[in-house]
Amino acid sequence: MARLKLEGNYAALVTPFRNGRIDEKRYAEQIERQIKSGVSGLVPCGTTGESATLSHDEHDRVIELTIAIAAGRVTVMAGTGSNSTAEAIRLTERAAKAGADCALLIAPYYNKPTQLGLYEHYRAVAKAVGIPLVVYNIPGRTGINILPSTMARLAEIRNIAGLKDASGSMEYISELRAYVGDRYAVLAGDDTLTVPLMALGAKGVICATSNVLPKEYSDLCALCLKGKFAEARKLHDRVFPLTKTLFMETNPIVVKAAMEMMGLDSGELRLPLYPASRGTREVLEKELKALGKLKGGRR
Repeated sequence: MARLKLEGNYAALVTPFRNGRIDEKRYAEQIERQIKSGVSGLVPCGTTGESATLSHDEHDRVIELTIAIAAGRVTVMAGTGSNSTAEAIRLTERAAKAGADCALLIAPYYNKPTQLGLYEHYRAVAKAVGIPLVVYNIPGRTGINILPSTMARLAEIRNIAGLKDASGSMEYISELRAYVGDRYAVLAGDDTLTVPLMALGAKGVICATSNVLPKEYSDLCALCLKGKFAEARKLHDRVFPLTKTLFMETNPIVVKAAMEMMGLDSGELRLPLYPASRGTREVLEKELKALGKLKGGRR
């Protein structure tokens, strides 16, 4: 199977809730905004989409909605990871049946498997489901780091297409490249590190900030892919303060607050996530105003 071409800005979508239920109308509006802004792909049911508090039926529905609304215009990378291998297989099978182009699988959290256990987990999913898979390394949330040597072994499996890296380590990407060079697609998992990781060979970003700044991050990736890093740094400098602010509290708390301020309200958070504090909202309002993004202002 040919490797999936993974590059550009992949929007890690929030899930809009209203009165405890998914707001499908608002979700469709969000997706249309992302596509019109030039994103390369959509990522439903990731961390930003509050996947941990979706029921299985809701999880399947959000992915099906994304595929139907996108209608082949951009890549749909469905979030289907779990700390249970059997559950990850079920979610991935369902996403593949619905028509997802590929799937994003977070490293099994809480269990803290060994490196061999991680390898066998991903190998089992890849064996069960034929669509391309993207491994998601985020040790700050999972409690386990997928070592570059393990990633190199996984790269040998035909339908493992790439890595979303949120380790926060430049060394990690450099070491991974020493193992696999350009044979393996890397996407940044920390929005603020998009430019430095792309300078090291990453092909783009899976981006929570895209909910707020979709065109800016699509443009940022396009500049980096063209090797125009001086221009990319200027855009990075402009969006960095707001991007950093969006992660002052646990994602997607501040992202949803920003969308509300911009008139793109995505409704409630699900407990145990709780709305942004007053202090965070004050900083957020300042940064949105600086970029002309407040409701009623220049967009």
